Amino acid sequence: MCRHLAYVGSPVTLSSKLFDPLHCLRTQSRTPRHQPSGRTNPDGWGVVWYRDAASVPEQYRSTTSIWSDDAFSGGAERASAIMAAARFASPGTTLDVGNNAPFVSASWSFSLNGYGFLDDREAKLRAALSPERRAALRGDTDSEVIFGLVLDRLDRGHDPAGAMREVTALVDPGDDVALNLLLSDGTRVVATAWGNSLFICPHDDSFLVASEPLDDDPAWNPVPDRSLVDGSQISPLGG
Repeated sequence: MCRHLAYVGSPVTLSSKLFDPLHCLRTQSRTPRHQPSGRTNPDGWGVVWYRDAASVPEQYRSTTSIWSDDAFSGGAERASAIMAAARFASPGTTLDVGNNAPFVSASWSFSLNGYGFLDDREAKLRAALSPERRAALRGDTDSEVIFGLVLDRLDRGHDPAGAMREVTALVDPGDDVALNLLLSDGTRVVATAWGNSLFICPHDDSFLVASEPLDDDPAWNPVPDRSLVDGSQISPLGG
């Protein structure tokens, strides 16, 4: 179970979301307030940022925990969109940067907070990938497979929210699965809340969604469980 966030809006520094706030991503990955399992996230982290709406996303990933990673020097980078995640590796998966969210394909970035490979779901989900997406897999995580399923639907012309909704239904999560998904193209954020905490913080010039509030801004609001977030719009997911 991970902690993650996505931001779109006026340009800000990466540090303003990752390191500076009282309960920034670095802090909540080590001392979570809303993690149902109570687990920390020591198995690496990653960040994707878009300098502007037209830019190709840049990426940094590490298997070092976010709270002890001294190699990252991009905190002063400015971006109009950010996605970041701190990882708790699912049992049986490899500790490799290729397994770390956020994942990137063209302009899309993606993160999963949860687990989708329980019971017989792994074989079903891998089989549902297009041959091209299956061949493009590099790691052994459910996150990458689920991202591939979302990309398949985007390739077919689905709206991002519709793609996320359809993939959630395909996974068919129940009480045994947590499936908090994040998707962004640098201008828009679509997310799901299923089995773990999620909060939004909308402002006139920005929109932020995160596993936990980063600060005491009164604009933070919890997303109801089993919901889809499309910008500041929230709607129920089936199940």
